[in-house]
Amino acid sequence: MDYTISSDPIRIIDRTTDKSKLSIKSLSIVSVGHLPNRTLFRSDAVFQHYAAVYIAGGSGTYRIHGQEKQSVRKGSFFIFFPDATFDYGPDPNATWDEFYFTLEGSRIQEWLTTWLTEPGKLRQAGVDDAYDSKMERIFMLMESGNPANLDRAALLLESLLYEWMLNSQPQSPSAAADPVARLMDDLSSSIHQPFDAARVCERHHISMSTLRRIIHKYTGHSLHEYVHRLKIAEAKNMLLNTHQSVKDTALSLGFKDVFYFSRLFKKYVGVSPQHFRNHVY
Repeated sequence: MDYTISSDPIRIIDRTTDKSKLSIKSLSIVSVGHLPNRTLFRSDAVFQHYAAVYIAGGSGTYRIHGQEKQSVRKGSFFIFFPDATFDYGPDPNATWDEFYFTLEGSRIQEWLTTWLTEPGKLRQAGVDDAYDSKMERIFMLMESGNPANLDRAALLLESLLYEWMLNSQPQSPSAAADPVARLMDDLSSSIHQPFDAARVCERHHISMSTLRRIIHKYTGHSLHEYVHRLKIAEAKNMLLNTHQSVKDTALSLGFKDVFYFSRLFKKYVGVSPQHFRNHVY
């Protein structure tokens, strides 16, 4: 990525920690960047790594291998990948607000064969405050340089990309207009952050009592119990598929107190997190 492409200050964070220190070997972030008011248009650009790019404002174009230009607008995202040439950037005499995330790891190939098919296709994920919150958290985790935080950043980015993909897919009118479906998707996609019921209410323009009533009606559980169940389900996956410690797993799911996390885990699973990991329940 170019460092002199905007008249405004840009923010670029490279991974400085050795890859051997990371617990998650199948996915890691190489660098992240925020390029506000980007003015530079690049032609015949090539990249060594995969990168996901989200446009938070402005407009322009994206083209791969000299094929037909695809129009970029606010809320668009697209992918760069090796062994290809790209022409991309804002329109003449215009700017765009760009966030990029450079990635590496075998997990990317799994994405490409399952949910991230057609990587050369530009998609429209839309605009959401939750996107901004997740991207800022990824940047903060990357800035720390702590290996566990770098693993958290990679997992959070994976969930964000998946959310972008889901939101870019055509929906039936009934699904698109279903506020309950949007609410449940929001809760599911926020499991790697501390739960903030008030923010959820703000995003969906509902009262706290309405939020509690909806969750109980559609899940049979209280609000906090349902959120705990979502987080513990993800914790089981992380304990079996990563080398993160129990403490780091708890932190990555928004639990500041590992002992509280362990008590919840045992409540819903029946055994402690470490016992679960060792015996593959």
